[in-house]
Amino acid sequence: MASIVLLSVKQTAQTKAKRCLGSRLKGLAGAGGPSATFLPEREWLSKGLNLRFMSHGTAGRSAAGTTRRGALAFSGAAAVAAAAVVGFLANANHFQRAEMATTIPQKAKKKKEEEEEEGDIAQRCRGFMSVPVTDISVLEKRKDEMSTKMEMLIMETQAEFCKALEEVDGGTFKVDKWQRKEGGGGISCVMQDGKVFEKAGVNVSVVFGYLTEEAAKQMRSRGKVLKGKDGKLPFCAMGVSSVIHPKNPHIPTVHFNYRYFEIEEEDGSKQWWFGGGTDLTPVYIDREDAFLFHNTLKEACDKHHPKYYADFKKWCDRYFYVRHRGETRGIGGIFFDDLDSPNQEEVFNFIKSCARTVVPCYLPIVKKHLNDSFTQEEKDWQQVRRGRYVEFNLVYDRGVKFGLATPGSRIESILMSLPLTARWEYMHEPGKGSREAEMLEVLRNPKEWV
Repeated sequence: MASIVLLSVKQTAQTKAKRCLGSRLKGLAGAGGPSATFLPEREWLSKGLNLRFMSHGTAGRSAAGTTRRGALAFSGAAAVAAAAVVGFLANANHFQRAEMATTIPQKAKKKKEEEEEEGDIAQRCRGFMSVPVTDISVLEKRKDEMSTKMEMLIMETQAEFCKALEEVDGGTFKVDKWQRKEGGGGISCVMQDGKVFEKAGVNVSVVFGYLTEEAAKQMRSRGKVLKGKDGKLPFCAMGVSSVIHPKNPHIPTVHFNYRYFEIEEEDGSKQWWFGGGTDLTPVYIDREDAFLFHNTLKEACDKHHPKYYADFKKWCDRYFYVRHRGETRGIGGIFFDDLDSPNQEEVFNFIKSCARTVVPCYLPIVKKHLNDSFTQEEKDWQQVRRGRYVEFNLVYDRGVKFGLATPGSRIESILMSLPLTARWEYMHEPGKGSREAEMLEVLRNPKEWV
């Protein structure tokens, strides 16, 4: 589907806007977006989980019970890299909020380990699919700022996932670097008609500018307190989003996106939050695959809090739900939004942990089924399930809907999440006791896989 993320920036003037360089991913791909192993995370423990799901402007409150000021949560799961701003704003309509509770101070890392993690910006950029949206010299100067850390993370996630997919498929990604005249841009990587993947897209977007009055109104209507200067609210947003549609019906579709949004207010203070998630959409149930996928995500979540996986899995099942069909889009995963506590660094470390699961939670499944044979009937069932995927993206994904209705949106990136082919059969119902019926049972009654 598509997912969007915004990142605020200190931008009273164009110069300051460029400084911000941040951006937000609007590739809410199919509701929710790649990631791989590159940045070692810092481990930390949380005293308790404070997770709240809110809607209709209910103000989020911290564990202490006080209303949290920067607590606007956007619910959209994924958006396309191109429409970063649009997607995030769309999510303002129905939002949920997740709070990360106060954590136990983490042990300081050794200087050598920190240097290895950060590395030389220019050197790290050589391994990307494209030069970053933000100029490398600017990234070097702003090395310690969150906008730079996040941009490097999403670029590395894109590169590692694309390279892993290319190795399995034997094909190559087409790299499309684009610019947004209002500020920022993105990199869309798409592989189509490969040996293994019918369509694979991995998008990055980094955008900045000023929130429109309409966007600001949407945020305020949901309880967000925003004080702009001369009516203007500088923002910076960025994210990475991916949807992979394999040819073989025994290889599942996967989606993930991770994003960051930041707004700067009149007094120079910033409101920021992270969001994202990863989910799997198989055509046939393979319990071993389901366990591997969910357990990999759970292990990443458990490094930060023992309740994150359980809570974010439930959130994922609720979001990726095709209401008119009475079934989930797939077997879920994790999904969360508006994470803004206990502090920026710790939330970022959690995002890194999640992003690093993309390759290990998916590639082993792809390789396992690489040479599985399949019948025409199984291929037809895959096409029917893809139809459901399209229905969710176009009917329920807020990022996609908002993007399509907004002038100036990058349509190609917004629709990147859709499969190359799909099928809709009139009154289709699988036979009782069939593997197709087993799949529907799981979609109508989400299971615990770990």
